[in-house]
Amino acid sequence: MTPGDDGARERVLAVRAEAVRRLASLGAAFDDVVAASAWSNADDEHDPEGATVAFERAQIGALARQARADLADADAALVRLDAGTYATCERCGTRIPAERLAVRPTTRRCVACAGRPG
Repeated sequence: MTPGDDGARERVLAVRAEAVRRLASLGAAFDDVVAASAWSNADDEHDPEGATVAFERAQIGALARQARADLADADAALVRLDAGTYATCERCGTRIPAERLAVRPTTRRCVACAGRPG
């Protein structure tokens, strides 16, 4: 266990595993949408279902981008755990409270800095 790793690694790994699971599920959902639309009219503009198919693709894409971001955040948190900088705010350098880390295990900033732009 590294400094500041009072169960944090397990929480970060759980976030990572959930992101990987979501990505796999979203990949399957995207494949299903593509397969379902393969035999339909390819003219989304005039097909009453076209807008729905396009919306579903966009929604799945947005959810996949968020899952990839969550995965990247988890990987970055694991690097910070290994480096011993996990519970340190990247902006002001103060210690991030354990309560915040329990809720947001991949956070990089304390509450005060998280509310500031930039």
